[in-house]
Amino acid sequence: MAKRMRATALALAIGVGLAAGVAKAETLADAMIGAYNSSGLLEQNRAVLRAADEDVAQAVSTLRPVISWSADATRQFGTTRSGSTSGTIVDTVSNTVSASLIAELTLFDNGQNQLAIETTKEAVLGTRQQLISIEQQVLLSAVEAFMEVRRATENVALRQNNVRLITQELRAARERFEVGEVTRTDTSLAEARLAAARSQLAAAEGALTVAREQYLAIVGRLPGNLQPPRSLPNLPGSVDAGKAIAVREHPQVLSVQHQVAAAELSILRAQAAMKPTVRLAGRLTVTESTNSDSFTRGGSIGVEAGGPIYQGGRLSSIVRQSMANRDASRGQLHQVIDQTAQAVGNAYAQLRIARASLESSERQVRAATVAFRGVREEAALGARTTLDVLNAEQELLNARSARISAQVDENIAAYRVLSTLGRLTATDLRLNVQQYDPVSYYNLVKDSPAQKSKQGQQLDRVLKSLGKN
Repeated sequence: MAKRMRATALALAIGVGLAAGVAKAETLADAMIGAYNSSGLLEQNRAVLRAADEDVAQAVSTLRPVISWSADATRQFGTTRSGSTSGTIVDTVSNTVSASLIAELTLFDNGQNQLAIETTKEAVLGTRQQLISIEQQVLLSAVEAFMEVRRATENVALRQNNVRLITQELRAARERFEVGEVTRTDTSLAEARLAAARSQLAAAEGALTVAREQYLAIVGRLPGNLQPPRSLPNLPGSVDAGKAIAVREHPQVLSVQHQVAAAELSILRAQAAMKPTVRLAGRLTVTESTNSDSFTRGGSIGVEAGGPIYQGGRLSSIVRQSMANRDASRGQLHQVIDQTAQAVGNAYAQLRIARASLESSERQVRAATVAFRGVREEAALGARTTLDVLNAEQELLNARSARISAQVDENIAAYRVLSTLGRLTATDLRLNVQQYDPVSYYNLVKDSPAQKSKQGQQLDRVLKSLGKN
C-alpha cells in the first residue's frame, strides 16, 4: 500500500513538472490583458456609459425644432329635417381627409435646456470615472488571481518535496530499526508524519484547483506557466505623497466632483423652470372632402409665451430638493476623499507588513535550513532521534511556506497601493490592449444625429462593429 502511494505521489510530481515545462510562460501583464479583454463587468459599464452619452443627445434635441405630423379620415353621418328641406327628413353623409404638419421651437426658456445639457455632460464625465474605477477593480482582481495561483503552485511543490523527504526519513528509520539502532516508536512517528504530509499535499492541491478556477473566471482562460514578476510597480516614496496623488487623481473622487457640479446645475435649472418660456409654433393643414371637390388649405404661425403662476408649491419644492441633493453630494465628496486617503494609508501599512514579513521569513529559512542539515547529520551519528529530524524538517517547511506567502502578499499589497492612487489602469501600466475610447462614441452622439443623416449612419456602423444593434 505504501509503495503504491509513493508511486502515485511520484507520478503526480512528474506530471506537474512536465505540465509546467510545456505550458506557455505567462506574465502578470498577460493576465491583466486577458482580464481587460474578457471582463463582462467592464463591458456592462461601458454600456452604462454609452447610455449616459445618449442623455446628452436627448438634452441637445430640446434646442432644436420639433416637427411632427398628424392625419385623420372622418366620416360624418346623420339625418336632418329643417325648413330648408321643407320638413322632409334627409340623410346626410360626408367623408373628409385631413393632414397637418406641426413645428415648434423654443425661443427662450431662461436657459433651462442649456442647463440640462450641461448637467448631463457632468453626469457623463462622472460615469467615465466610474468606468475607470471598474477597470481598476478588474485589473486588481487579475493581479490577485495571478499571485494566488503562484502561491498555490509553490505550496504544492513544497508539499511534494516534504512528502519525498519524509518518505526518505521513514525508509532510513526502518533500516535503522532492522539493525536495532532505533525502536518501533521512531518508525511509527515517521509513518504518522508522512500521513500528515500527504494530507497537507492533498489540501494544497485542492487550493491550487480553486485558485486556477478563480483565475479562469477573471482572466478568461486557465493559467499557464506563471512567471514571477520581475519587479514591483513604482510607488510614491511616502504615504503623504500617495495621499496627495489619490485625492487629486483617484477616479472615485473625480466622479463625485462631477456629481457635485451636476447638482449645482440642477438648482439653476429648477429655478429657471419657475420663469416664463417663449415658443415659436407653426402649423400647415389640408382638409379635403371625398364626396365633392371642396377642400380647405391653410396654416398658422405664431409666438407663444407662458409660465407658471401657481402649481401648489411644486416648483419651489423642486428647488429645495435640488439644494438638498447638492448638499448631499458635497457631503459625499468629503466622505470619499477621507475614505480614499484612509485606503492609501491602509495599503501602505499592508505593504510595510508584507515586506517586514518577507525579511523575517528569509532569515527564518536560512536559520531553519542550517538547523535541519545539522540535526540530520547528528541523527546519522546517533546523537539525534528521528523525531528531532522530523521536527527540524517541519520547521524548515513552515519557514519556506511563510516566505512564499510573504512574497505573494508583497506583490498584491504593492498593486493595491497603486489602485488606491488611481493608477492601476491599462494606460498607466502600458498594457498592450486595444483600449476602449469613451470619447469616440460620445463625439458621434453628442450632437443628436438623425437616423438617416451621415453621422447617424456612421453611428450605426460603430454599433454594428460593437455587435450592439
